[in-house]
Amino acid sequence: MVEYNPYAYEVHEDPYPFYARLRAEAPVYRNDEIGFWALSRYADVLAAFKAPGRLSNAKGVSLERSSAGDPSLVMSFLGMDPPRHDHMRNLVSRGFTPRRVADLEPRVRELAVGYIERFAPARRCDFIQDFAGRLPMDVVSEMLGVPPQDRDELRRWADLVLHREEGKTDIPAAGVEASMNLLSYFNGLLPERKRSRGDDLVSALLDAEIDGKRLNDRDIVAFLFLMIIAGNETTTKLLGNALYWAWRNPAERAKVRYDPRLVPNWVEETLRYDPSTQALTRTASCDFEIAGQRIREGDKVLLLIGSANRDDSVFPAADRYDLDRDTTASLAFGRGTHFCLGASLARLEARVTLEEVQRRLPDFDIDPAGLVRVHSTNVRGFAQMPIGF
Repeated sequence: MVEYNPYAYEVHEDPYPFYARLRAEAPVYRNDEIGFWALSRYADVLAAFKAPGRLSNAKGVSLERSSAGDPSLVMSFLGMDPPRHDHMRNLVSRGFTPRRVADLEPRVRELAVGYIERFAPARRCDFIQDFAGRLPMDVVSEMLGVPPQDRDELRRWADLVLHREEGKTDIPAAGVEASMNLLSYFNGLLPERKRSRGDDLVSALLDAEIDGKRLNDRDIVAFLFLMIIAGNETTTKLLGNALYWAWRNPAERAKVRYDPRLVPNWVEETLRYDPSTQALTRTASCDFEIAGQRIREGDKVLLLIGSANRDDSVFPAADRYDLDRDTTASLAFGRGTHFCLGASLARLEARVTLEEVQRRLPDFDIDPAGLVRVHSTNVRGFAQMPIGF
């Protein structure tokens, strides 16, 4: 019988063979030791995303216990259910309109070119440390009005929030401390914006209003925390994964070299094939049955996005990295009520970055001996990726 433990990093290192076994042997899997159900088939994960009435976000989206009694203190609307979720999301979504995101493209390209020109003379760099980990933080920081001198420290704290130690199931003390540091930083940023508004998202959130209601300081800080974590780390992992899988698949890499118009396909197939976010947790709000298994109210239910995106019933030859594939069914950004608010921004950053990589570093080569993966229960990607070109 297949056994699945999200805290076992030897499993997380290459989870896809385990996902295939789960789909075949136990599509609705129960782990009694840790206490959760796991859904591995595409149809079940999709149905779970579209069932906010019976699966709740209000107790967090991770198997780990939140350090806060109310997960929304650090996850904003991601840790809420409707109608509270809808009100909060409607207010903050004004910073992510299609026009506002599209207007960021020239600046994203300027940042990407600037970083490449900085390390290009050396003919080598660590793609994560020198580029992919910096650009998303710059984009998010500029949206929030975070000064350049503070960004490296915020990035370090964000890394610590997600890092997990080998063999441990609790959030490390360093991660808790980093979370407190981020919250303290943003609590200190708000008074400055209240005194002097700027053309940034924090100022816009302070003035946002729907039906006479505004966001309070707690809600704004929680959203800023979410932005720094979700808006930075997942895009960093997407960029690293895109380079890695193109390098591992020379025939697919050749396609985009000969036709740069395939860069968006490169982004989408990476999201499908090896998504940054591998799994999200929900809590059952009521008793219900799925595939013959009885889920009880209060049970934790793990949605295995990485497994769903490799389900052959939806994606033929799902274990093949194929830039010509139809990826419209991908669950990389979720579905339904909690579809990722920053999906369009992540896609923009990835497309622009990979266009510039393809234009300026077309012959990049990864040093496999220097690859280092992150240790996380639900985020998959690289912490270090040395490349030469």
